[in-house]
Amino acid sequence: MNVFIALSAYYKRERSMLALAIGCLLFSTGLGIVYPMLLRYLIDDVIMRKQFGQVPALSFIMIAVTAVKAASYFAFGHYGTRAGNRLAYNLREGMYKKLQELSFSYYDKARTGDVMSRVTGDLETVRHFMGIELPHVINFFACILFSTTVMFALSWQLTLLLLATMPLLGVIAVRLNRFIQPAFRDIRTAVSEMTTTVQENVSGMRTVKSFAREPHEVEKFANRSESYKERNIETANILARYIPMMEWTVNMSVVILSAAGGYLVLQDRLSLGELIAFFGLVWYLVAPLWATGHHINVYTQTKASAERLLDILLHPAQAADKRDAAEVPRGAMKGHIVMEGVTFAYDGSRHALEDVSLNAPPGTIVGIVGGTGSGKTTMIQLLMRAYRVKEGSIKVDGIAVEDWRAADLRSDMAFVFQETFLFSSTIRNNIAYGAADADDEQIIAAARLAQAHDFIMAMPLGYDTVVGERGLGLSGGQKQRIAIARALIKRPKLLVLDDATSAVDTETEQEIQRGLRGVAGCTTFIIAHRISSLRHADEIIVLHEGKVAQRGTHQTLLALDGPYANAWRMQMEAADDAATTVEGKEGEP
Repeated sequence: MNVFIALSAYYKRERSMLALAIGCLLFSTGLGIVYPMLLRYLIDDVIMRKQFGQVPALSFIMIAVTAVKAASYFAFGHYGTRAGNRLAYNLREGMYKKLQELSFSYYDKARTGDVMSRVTGDLETVRHFMGIELPHVINFFACILFSTTVMFALSWQLTLLLLATMPLLGVIAVRLNRFIQPAFRDIRTAVSEMTTTVQENVSGMRTVKSFAREPHEVEKFANRSESYKERNIETANILARYIPMMEWTVNMSVVILSAAGGYLVLQDRLSLGELIAFFGLVWYLVAPLWATGHHINVYTQTKASAERLLDILLHPAQAADKRDAAEVPRGAMKGHIVMEGVTFAYDGSRHALEDVSLNAPPGTIVGIVGGTGSGKTTMIQLLMRAYRVKEGSIKVDGIAVEDWRAADLRSDMAFVFQETFLFSSTIRNNIAYGAADADDEQIIAAARLAQAHDFIMAMPLGYDTVVGERGLGLSGGQKQRIAIARALIKRPKLLVLDDATSAVDTETEQEIQRGLRGVAGCTTFIIAHRISSLRHADEIIVLHEGKVAQRGTHQTLLALDGPYANAWRMQMEAADDAATTVEGKEGEP
């Protein structure tokens, strides 16, 4: 029950409604026990004594009891469902909020399909249990208590005989629980894997089709589906072994009771009405025990689902703000960035950055270049406090990034990442995402700076054009320009472009750069593989295996014999070769 205690914060506000639902169910159960006693009175005191004048009144009482019992059960369903749905609402809100708070390192490893499976399927399982099944579990014990008490009053001999057969049923139920719990945990894992496969396939359908890998994807899904099927069959086999044993135990108990009860009636130690009433009550004891397998089944499924929810809810969030963190109002950042001896490694691996330092006054344009894995993106992630610096310090306006509130620090920053992400919405909404209160004039101005306005207006619906998921329907360069507009509309004091113009032609890139220089007082970090993107930078830092290999302006670095000059020459030669090839083709007859 520890997992349900851990989730108590999400249902404690609904305790009164849940308690009302449980109360209605218990009241309905209590009325159900009254019904066999009315049958006993009908047989022993009315029929046997031939007091037939009481039949109409007794029939009315039975109808009334049945009606009130039905109304109580309806109230249980109503309040139980409402409590379960409110719990689901609270959990959904808590899960989504937690997903916003989780660190970048969590999303480095998380699988989208797995997260979706937890937020939908697992949450629904918990909702159903708390709203419907939990009251029935409590009612399970109430049925045993109520029925046993009344049965002892009717015939203690038959009650003890019945109870003597119950331990065997309990042993079978405990053994069932031991095997069924891990089985259901495996099923939830299989569902998650299958969901992840579908999500990845749909998201990467263009790649799948471009490599003609549809048969491979079908086979991969078939393997996941086969695993899910096998785990369900294993679970069904477990239930098939134990449920019939429980049913046989219950039926044998009834046979034994029938023989013993008949003997007591023949000996005049028990009336016929009492025997019928006793058998009516037997099912209030046996039925809950018979349903033990179902309760264990549902409980173990819910426990497995709750554990998967808690994996997210209890996962450490991103580095929390310090209690005395600086509160800087929006727009107050100046954009002065200082790094001193910064060293960082991911999860104990080799250093991604080692002893990196820089000083970028407000309005400075800093270029960062280096090979794959040289630490370029890591620098930016540390600057936005996605990870904690291991050694050294990073300061913004003289304040260490750890001493800023994360929301304040990022509110005056804007990022255009290497992997451009657009929401499935209109172009207008995608650009305005950077500033929710932006008007059309500001949106258009940002699009013009990013050289996106012309191609947007060439679309049939202009800024109201709906782009597909992740920007499907737009070229790579168009997506990058919309992402740049989304960053510029914030009017940031620190702008980071992580290879943000790689899919844009050189002429458009130069226009974008001229637009960026018009953003007054904005410190800009440009990460690029294409060195022509960095020619206008005030300082260029060349990284190699996490260390600063060179630094200086474009002209200074070209004058030195080093990796920057070598990369420049290779890129210029490649551009000349491409131009020569094009000219040759144009000159052919």
